[in-house]
Formats: sequence, structure tokens, C-alpha cells
Amino acid sequence: MDINATILGQVVAFAIFVWFCMKFVWPPLIKAMHERQEKIAHGLQAADQAGKDLDLAKEKAAETLREAKHQAAALIEQANKRANQLVEEAKEQARVEGERLKHSAQTEIEREVNRAKDMLRAQVAALSIAGAEKILAASVDQAAHGKMLEQLAAEL
Repeated sequence: MDINATILGQVVAFAIFVWFCMKFVWPPLIKAMHERQEKIAHGLQAADQAGKDLDLAKEKAAETLREAKHQAAALIEQANKRANQLVEEAKEQARVEGERLKHSAQTEIEREVNRAKDMLRAQVAALSIAGAEKILAASVDQAAHGKMLEQLAAEL
């Protein structure tokens, strides 16, 4: 055997092997690598999109939280205003009721004073009549008149 024939046989076998690999092995490998590369690219793209969506969702959540806090503050402020308004209304009602009670009490006092004056007038009239009767029934004596006037004054 000649070394040239061996090399030539190996070259031919290697060429057939390279042709076989290029025809049947490389295309599926290249296709699998391209598919894998596309999957990775799509995965990275999806990850970027998910990151953007996450940032957008965080911003939206923060905005919603700010709006909720603003609405809560507005509701609290409105409730405080309403509470103050109710307190003021209650104060006004109490003042009006106090004025009404004061007026009613003053009217009642005036009635009682008038009643007492009427009773006093009636008693003074009765005493005056009684005193006049005593004066007329008794003699016209100065000492007796003085004594009766003192009794009349004591009775008043």
C-alpha cells in the first residue's frame, strides 16, 4: 500500500463525510440554532415588554393611590365642614331655644308680678275699706286715729 492511495482514500472519505454533513446534518442544526435564536430574541423582547408593562402598572398604581388619597382627603375635609356646620346649627338652635325659654320665663314673671300686684291692690282696697270703717265707727280722736293708722300700716 502506498501512502498516496491511503491519503487519497482518506481525502475522498473526508469529502464524502463533509458533503453528507453539509447536506443532511448542518441544515437541521442551522435551522435549530436559528429557531433557538428567534425564541431567545422573542423571550428578550417579551421580557422588555413585561418590564415596560410593569413600570406602566407601577405608575398607574401610584396615580390611583394618589387619587385615592386626594379623594379621601376631600371626603375628610367635607365631613369636617359638615360636622362644623352641624355644630353651628346646633348652637343656633340652642341659642334660639334659650331665647324662647328666656322670653317665656320673662312673660311668666310679668304675669306673676301682675297677679301679685292685683292681689296686693285687692288687699290694700280691703284694708282701706276696713280702716275707713274703723275710722268712721270710732270717734274722731287724734290719738285713736294715729293708733289705727299704725295698725293699718302694720297690716300692709
